[in-house]
Amino acid sequence: MGKEYKRTLVTCALPYANGPVHIGHLAGVYVPADIYVRYLRMRGNDVLFICGSDEHGVPITISAKKSGCTPQDIVDKYHKIIKESFAGLGINFDIYSRTSSEIHAETSSGFFRKLYDEGKFIEKESEQYYDEEARTFLADRYIVGTCPKCGNEGAYGDQCEKCGSTLSPDELINPKSALSGSQPVKKKTRHWYLPLDRYEPWLKEWILENHKEWRTNVYGQCKSWLDGGLQPRAVSRDLDWGVPVPVEGAEGKVLYVWFDAPIGYISNTKELLPSSWEKWWKSEDTRLVHFIGKDNIVFHCIVFPSMLKAYGGYILPDNVPANEFLNLEGRKISTSRNWAVWLNEYLKDFPGQEDVLRYVLCANAPETKDNDFTWKDFQSRNNSELVAILGNFVNRAVVLTHKYFDGRVPANTRPEPVDSEILGQIPALKKSVEENIENYKFREALKEAMNIARLGNKYLTDTEPWKVAKTDMDRTASILNVSLQICADLAVVFEPFLPFSAERLRKILNVGIDAGLDHRSGEEGTCGENIFGPGECAALHTGHPDTASSPILTWEDLGREDILPQGHRLGEAVLLFSKIEDSTVEAQVNRLEETRLANEAAAKAEEAMKAAPQKPECTFDDFSKMDIRTATVLEAERVPKTDKLLKLTIDTGIDRRTIVSGIAGYYTPEQMLGRQICILANLQPRKIRGIESKGMILMAKQPDGKMRFITPAEVLANGSEVG
Repeated sequence: MGKEYKRTLVTCALPYANGPVHIGHLAGVYVPADIYVRYLRMRGNDVLFICGSDEHGVPITISAKKSGCTPQDIVDKYHKIIKESFAGLGINFDIYSRTSSEIHAETSSGFFRKLYDEGKFIEKESEQYYDEEARTFLADRYIVGTCPKCGNEGAYGDQCEKCGSTLSPDELINPKSALSGSQPVKKKTRHWYLPLDRYEPWLKEWILENHKEWRTNVYGQCKSWLDGGLQPRAVSRDLDWGVPVPVEGAEGKVLYVWFDAPIGYISNTKELLPSSWEKWWKSEDTRLVHFIGKDNIVFHCIVFPSMLKAYGGYILPDNVPANEFLNLEGRKISTSRNWAVWLNEYLKDFPGQEDVLRYVLCANAPETKDNDFTWKDFQSRNNSELVAILGNFVNRAVVLTHKYFDGRVPANTRPEPVDSEILGQIPALKKSVEENIENYKFREALKEAMNIARLGNKYLTDTEPWKVAKTDMDRTASILNVSLQICADLAVVFEPFLPFSAERLRKILNVGIDAGLDHRSGEEGTCGENIFGPGECAALHTGHPDTASSPILTWEDLGREDILPQGHRLGEAVLLFSKIEDSTVEAQVNRLEETRLANEAAAKAEEAMKAAPQKPECTFDDFSKMDIRTATVLEAERVPKTDKLLKLTIDTGIDRRTIVSGIAGYYTPEQMLGRQICILANLQPRKIRGIESKGMILMAKQPDGKMRFITPAEVLANGSEVG
C-alpha cells in the first residue's frame, strides 16, 4: 500500500437529492467503496466511511417549481429514499448526512469566510442573464434555447441533453427564461472567484509528478485540464436556495454548489465526531480516498484540493479511484428519460437478492472503460456463477456432511496429495485478492475470490465423495473436511463483496467473523449510527454463531487448512442463491422496452411540435397587396372523387363566391356551415377539379401537422378587412 497510515478516511461522492440512486451510481462509486471499506476493516485498519446527500443547486429548485412545492420538500423526499436504499444494499456508511444541515451551513460558511478574510478570492463584476418579469438572475439551467451544435430547441444554458454538448448561455440561439418564457437581458452582478490559475504550478507537481500511480483516466483528465490552463471559478451565484454567502451586501447570493458540496465531507465528519474530526482531516498519518464517477474527477482532483490548499492544514487525497460510466442495455443511463434501474425499485422487485446486484455490478464494473448492464447478463451471472459455482459447492459440501457425519466437521484422517494441492492454491489467490483491492481493481479481486469457489467445486466433482462413501468413509471424511475448510475461506473472502450471502454462509457453518467493528476504538459515535439501529451492525458482521465456542473468523484465517476444528457442528443446509427465471428478467426487459417506446414517442412529438422555419423576408408593400377579409360559410360539400377537397360557398360581404379548399381531412361539411373565417380575397382565381376557386382560406398549420382556422375572436361583419 506504499506509505504507512494509521487510519483511512473514505468518502463517496454525495448523491444529488433530486432523484433515487440507480445502478450507474452504484457501479461507479458506492459498491466499490463499500468493498474497499469492508476489506480494510477486516484487515484491522482504522476506517471512517463518509457520505451524505448533496441538496443544493438549481435542478432541485426547478423540480420544486414543477412540483409546486419547496426545495426542502424535494430533498427531504429523496434523502430518505437514498439513505434507505443504501442501507438495503448493505452500503454501511458511518454517517449518511446532508448538506441542508445546520452544521454543514456553519462549516461551509466558515470555510468561505476564512478564504475571504485572507484575500484568497478575487471579486469580479460580470454581466449575466436576468429575467425582468421574474425579477431574478437566471442560473444556466434556467435559460433554454436552441443548441448551436445540434439544433435542439430545448437545450439548457449549461448543456444540451440531446447531443451532450457542454454549453454556456451565450452560445444558445434565441435564449429564453425557463421561469417566464421571456427574453432575458444582460445585467451586471458581483461574485467571488477561486483563482485556480494561481494553484496550477502546485497542482502540476502534486498530481503529474507525485501521483503517477492514479488510474489512467483520472491522471489523463487532470493532465488535460492542467495543460489547457486553469481559469478562476465562481464560488457564489445568484440564487435563493443554498448556503448564503456570509458577506455583508451579498443578499440573494449563495455558495455555488460545487464549492459547498465537497465541504459536506468535512461537515459530516464533524457531525459524527465533533471532538476528534480533525485527526481524520488534518493528520498526515491519515489516508484520504475519494470514490467518485468520472464526471467528478476535476472537482475532486483539482478544485477541492485547491480549496483545501488555500485554506491550509488539511490533508489531500492519496487516491481518487474514479470509474467510467455504466450503460443500460446499450444506451446511456438517463434519469430524465427514466432509462435506469433504480436501487429502491430493485430492492422491492428482488427481495433477498441484494448480493446478486452487488456481484453483477462489481463483476462488470466500468473501471477502465464504459461497460454495459443487461438483464440477460444479470440472469446469466446469477445462474451460472453464483448458483452453479459458489452456491452449488457450499450446498453439496454441507449436505454431504449432514448425511454422512451428522452435521459435524469430520477428521482429516486420510489425506491425499490432491488435498494439499488444492488447499495450497488458496494463499496465492488470497494474496491476489488483497493486491487487487489495495490497487482498486475490484473486478479482478472478485474474480480471484470466485476462483476459490471454482477450486472447491472442481475438487468435489473430481473426488466424488458420494461414491467414495460406499467403500471408504475415512477418505470421505478427509474430502469433506477439505471442502468445509474451503467453505470457511469463502465465508471470509466474500464478506467485502457479498455481505448478505457471507452472513448466510456463516450461519450455515455456525461461525462468526471479526469484521473490524473497533475501527474507531475509543471515539464517540456509534458504528453506522445513521444506517443501523443498536445491535444491528454487530449482528450483520458476526454471523450469529450458535455457541460461544464457535470459531470467529478473521481475514488472516483465509488460506489456513484448519479453520474449522474437528467435531464442530454445522448449521442447517440452506441454499445461498436461487435461480432467476426467464420470466423475471423478461418483465424487467419489457419495462425498459415500454420506457424506450415512450421516450421515442415523446421525442417524435417534441420534433413534431417544432415550428416551421421562417420564410424569407417580405416588404410592407408586398404585404399591403393582400386583401384579407372576414367571411361566413353558407354551403359546404365534398368535391366528388377526392379525399381532401371541400367546395365552400361563402359570403364575403362583397359577393358570394366559391372556394375549393383541401381541408376535408380536418373538417366535415357539417362542421363548416355558419363558421366565420378569414380569406385572402384578391388571390387570382384558378380552377380546381373543374371548379373555379376565388380566394384562399387562411389557416394555421400546427407543428404536429394539423390545420386549424384563423377565426375572429368575436363575430364581425362579413367583409371586414384584416391587416
